[in-house]
Amino acid sequence: MTEFNYEEMIQKVVDADEQGLMDAIKNALNLGVSPSEIINKGIGAGLKIVGDKFERGEFWLTNLVSSADIVQKALKELLEPEIIKRKEVRKSLGKVVIGTVEGDVHDIGKNIVIAMLIAEGFEIFDLGTDVPTKTFIDKIKEVNADVVGASAMLTTTALKQKELAEALKSEGLMGKVQYIVGGVAASKEWAEEIGASYAIDSVEAPKVIKKILGIGIS
Repeated sequence: MTEFNYEEMIQKVVDADEQGLMDAIKNALNLGVSPSEIINKGIGAGLKIVGDKFERGEFWLTNLVSSADIVQKALKELLEPEIIKRKEVRKSLGKVVIGTVEGDVHDIGKNIVIAMLIAEGFEIFDLGTDVPTKTFIDKIKEVNADVVGASAMLTTTALKQKELAEALKSEGLMGKVQYIVGGVAASKEWAEEIGASYAIDSVEAPKVIKKILGIGIS
């Protein structure tokens, strides 16, 4: 099969053009392009451009949120069902358990991270918001996670990131699973204090996760 031209699809992600992206993906699927390839070469490449533009100050957070939202919708409604239908096995870079800590219901940053990690090739277990420490621990054990990410937007809930670090240590999981924290309430100093890795924003998070897992950064 001739190599599919992803230019239009990538641009739809950058422009946060939901209908345009859906149409481009449907067209690719109809032409026999594999869903995994669409994720890697199409929406993944588009999100990387959006992230790079955000880091250079060319895009606002709203641009990042909009592109991540339509990518998540495309994954859920078109690509993931197609992967199941075709019985396609998508190579995973690792299993990531992620959630916003107990007492905190903010999820914008978390959702951007999820979209970018899926596009990179990670298997994601999203616990949502207001997640108790025990729920994090139980899910880590259940799926044998490689990474756990805990977000906190409030200074009052940042202590839950520390609580999770302590639980990981007491359960003998610290080191077996890599722990990364983020959110407005977190900082590099705070992460070092509790024994975690730190991502300053949702664009950096996938890079940090790949680095701590020893995966080459594209």
